[in-house]
This record gives sequence, structure tokens and C-alpha cells, in this order.
Amino acid sequence: MNDKYEGARLDFSADMSYGDYLQLDRILNAQTPLSPDHNEMLFIIQHQTSELWMKLMLHELRSAVGHVAADRSAPAFKTLARVSRIMEQLVHAWDVLATMTPSEYSAIRPYLSNSSGFQSWQYRCIEFVLGNKSATMLEPHRHTPEILRQVEDVWGSPSLYDEALRMMSRAGLEVPPDQLNRDWRQPRVASEAVERAWAEVYRDPDKHWNLYQLAEELVDLEDAFRLWRFRHLTTVERVIGNKTGTGGTSGVSYLRRMLDVVLFPELWSLRTDL
Repeated sequence: MNDKYEGARLDFSADMSYGDYLQLDRILNAQTPLSPDHNEMLFIIQHQTSELWMKLMLHELRSAVGHVAADRSAPAFKTLARVSRIMEQLVHAWDVLATMTPSEYSAIRPYLSNSSGFQSWQYRCIEFVLGNKSATMLEPHRHTPEILRQVEDVWGSPSLYDEALRMMSRAGLEVPPDQLNRDWRQPRVASEAVERAWAEVYRDPDKHWNLYQLAEELVDLEDAFRLWRFRHLTTVERVIGNKTGTGGTSGVSYLRRMLDVVLFPELWSLRTDL
């Protein structure tokens, strides 16, 4: 009688296994609940897996910035499409955390001390790559010099949208010089001239196909990012109500203000006049 596992490799005493390759011992032993409560494991794994997705998102965003800066349109589109799908994973992760009730969270909250997702350096880098720059947001990382250097590097570099505007200028569209060479550490201010340039792209997509496709990839990404922020807000409101966040923010009211942050403003405002 044939063994249904015939041909499968079963002895890994002298070879690399699946667990070895993924370093599963390190990953699966990285959960150390501090409370006696059953639900803390959910809270830890939710945030650890989100950080892993953010690591991949940053990896892809850095690649996308490089592609746009070098006018490599096709790989830029592929990479940005992947980033949007990663963001969808982050959005749906909130569905699992939302199964935690206020009573269950209250049992573990005292053990969290002042730790908060607000302090995530990877999330801060994502915000900076996408153009939401803020010197204040460097402060939570000053106690860790190596992390601070990484965050400062992203803070001082052109954002994805900055590189998109440079690409637009190289393609012959009229982009003001102050949008092409500026202090990258400062947040952008929406520009009517930039909106007019993007509107020209949208009025003749065949002529400006690469920029047209890039614009839609950016809108897809911001659309997914807005959904992530909204699900974050509603999950926090569902679990802790209007309590102050563990990291000291105002909690729900702070997250609600974040919903008003627009990353690529001209790509949204131009739609009114088309």
C-alpha cells in the first residue's frame, strides 16, 4: 500500500527546515504576556503581526520611492499596488482586535504602562514616507539612538509624493520650483499650480499615461490608508470609549483629527473641476 506522504522529506536533522528558515522559534516565543488575563495574547499578536506587515510595507515603499525617482514606472506601479494590498491586511486586522470587549481590555490595560501604538517607529516612518512630516513625532524615539537615526533619515528625505512631483516635472509639466527643491522635513502645503498640473494629466490620460497611472495608484493607497485610520478609530472607540490613550494622547478625539489629514491633496481636489 502506497504511503500518501511518499516522496516528502521527513528528516531534517542535517538540513534546513521550514521552521529554521522562518526562525519560528524566535517569532513564536516573542509573546510574553504580563497579565494573567487570557485576552492579552490577542492584544500582543495583533500588534506584533501589524508591525511585521508595516515592516514589509516600509520595504516596498522605499522601493517605490526609488522607482519613481528613477522614472521606472512599471515596477513603481507594481510595488504601489502591493503596498495597497498590505494596507488592506492592516485594515482587516482591526476586525480581530474588535472582538476584545471593554471589560477584557480593562483587565490588561494596567500592565501596558505607557506603551502605545502611537510610539511605533515603523508607523512613523510610513507616515513620513507618505508626506505627513512632523518634527514633534521624533521625540518618542530619542531614547533609542539607532531607531531615531532611521526615523530622522526618512523625515529628512523626499516623500513618495515629492518624488511623484519631480517625475511630473521631468515629464515636462509645469511644477513650481518650490515644490521640487525644498526642506523635505517640512510638511507640504497644497499648491494650486500642482493641482493644475495633475488636472492636465487627467484631461489627457493617453498623453500622460504613466503619470495618470501613478496618480491612481497614489489615490488607491491613500484610500486604503484612510480606511485603516477609520477602523483604528472605531476599534479604539468600541474598546475604550473616550478614555485617554495609554501613550498619553486624547484617544478617540486624537484619532478623529487624524482622519482629516490628506496625504496627496491635489489628487483629490482636482476631481471637483474635471
